[in-house]
Amino acid sequence: MLAICCMSLLIVSLDTTVLNVALPSIREDLHALVSGMQWTIDAYTLVLASLLMLAGSTGDRIGRRKVFATGLIVFTAGSVLCSLAPSLEWLIVFRMVQAVGGSMLNPVAMSIITNTFTEPKERARAIGLWGGVVGISMAAGPLIGGVLVDSVGWRSIFWVNLPVGLAALVLTLRYIPESRAEHPRRPDPVGQLLVVALLGSVTYGIIEAPSAGWGSPTVLGCAGLAVAALVGLLAYEPRRDEPLIDPRFFRSAPFSGATVIAVSAFAALSGFLFLNTLYLQEVRGLDALEAGLYMLPMAAPAFFCAPLSGRLVAAVGPRLPLVVAGTAMGASGLLFAVLSAEASDPLMFAGYVLFGIGFGMVNAPITNTAVSGMPRAQAGVAAAVASTSRQTGGTLGVAVIGAVLAAGLSGGGGFVAAALPAWWIITLCGALVLAVGVATTGGWALRTARRTAHALG
Repeated sequence: MLAICCMSLLIVSLDTTVLNVALPSIREDLHALVSGMQWTIDAYTLVLASLLMLAGSTGDRIGRRKVFATGLIVFTAGSVLCSLAPSLEWLIVFRMVQAVGGSMLNPVAMSIITNTFTEPKERARAIGLWGGVVGISMAAGPLIGGVLVDSVGWRSIFWVNLPVGLAALVLTLRYIPESRAEHPRRPDPVGQLLVVALLGSVTYGIIEAPSAGWGSPTVLGCAGLAVAALVGLLAYEPRRDEPLIDPRFFRSAPFSGATVIAVSAFAALSGFLFLNTLYLQEVRGLDALEAGLYMLPMAAPAFFCAPLSGRLVAAVGPRLPLVVAGTAMGASGLLFAVLSAEASDPLMFAGYVLFGIGFGMVNAPITNTAVSGMPRAQAGVAAAVASTSRQTGGTLGVAVIGAVLAAGLSGGGGFVAAALPAWWIITLCGALVLAVGVATTGGWALRTARRTAHALG
């Protein structure tokens, strides 16, 4: 069951890392601007983030295997459609179809894992192995993407999902037993719409601001809608007996910290990949395969550190992995922001290694902290909030980093100068992981987690 759940995470994670290497080819073939490339990534992560909590609670209610299998079918079908997209607009639409299927995979898989591995140390190791799949996707994605783009073309990157998705579907129907929560949560359509409005308006406003202007009616309208949606969530959700987002979860300092850390870490990751993919191919002139090989010093440490992080969480708790993660990611950003690491291969590779170590260490403590202490009946929702935080971070990372880069390029600056503020943002994300990780893993934080678990129980 763990292997099947890992296969679902592999195709969702691989899809992002493979696509990043293909962005310059997509841009040239479909005549896209920087904002078009941002939407190619963010249309997927935005829909994913918006629907993850709904998918997690739906799996708890109607059956986890049923939702998981449906997600595999929709995701695989969306991959086929992406490979046939005749234009950038249709590619973005089909990426959204993929995301609908992807939203049914990760939170439901995590719910299956937490209900299968009930002993805390065993569960932490299982989550570490599950998180290690992200490292595999980081290692394999650029290489697979580079080989396919250079030999067959960018459309072939979506074919990778077909054999894995179909194999996972057959194995799911054969080996995964059906399970439901004893007391499933009722649907919350108002809360779901408010979440979609909040995430969509923020992302659209940030991506379109460099071309439309920060004071344009479009951007100001997005800001107003985002504020209204946030106020609506804060006012409406606490009044429901079974809200989409249970505000009581956030009384736990470790859970709230895991949410902030997930947003920060995945914003840094998506921004890092976005900047380096464009730099290596459009500034240095490397082809897709060469760019993938250049990024191996980042992918390899992430692959090895992810299961190590899971074992550390099981043995000593989440603080040490989070300290290592925040320090390494922040140091990597500083190398590019202060020392212009792009100009020197040794410095650039050092930055890649540091970032890979940091990202490999951060995933297991996020997931384990989010679901530990929560009642097993709420595992799907708690895991979905953690997954939503990751995808929200990924969406905001591409939106913000892309907007900063586009603003710098439109001002007439070169790529390295235009990317400098973006590297400072990535450094700040690493610092947040470190500070929040230390603050939310001490004795006081653990006491808030116990009180929250008691209240939820």
